[in-house]
Amino acid sequence: MAMNAYGNAFNTYKSNSVNFASKDQLLLMLVDGAAKFSKIGRQAMVDKDVKKAHENIVKTQNIFYELMATLDVAKGGEWAESLMQVYDFIARRLTEANIKKSEEIMNEIIPLIEDVRDTWNEAYKKSKGGK
Repeated sequence: MAMNAYGNAFNTYKSNSVNFASKDQLLLMLVDGAAKFSKIGRQAMVDKDVKKAHENIVKTQNIFYELMATLDVAKGGEWAESLMQVYDFIARRLTEANIKKSEEIMNEIIPLIEDVRDTWNEAYKKSKGGK
């Protein structure tokens, strides 16, 4: 009984940790997810698992749509505009990859997705005082 209460408390904590995460941490979680899901999607293509490939590519796309929706271009100026173009390019290529179930397109955009993730991770570290 006590163990179960602990388990419930932990699950509540886990689901709420997202709510309490800073905007920066959420962004990092999103871009990490994008890198992870895109690789699962590519592997599913290799394995000829169409459903799994589709689901993971859609998850990746949704992350980029979310990133595009929350990107403040008015405030971020030219930098944000070029970032928006990168997000848009990735989202469009993901659509193509999904329709064609193309491993080649995935091989082309996964490094881009990882670049986005690494860039945000670097920016986050710098903002936290280079730790």
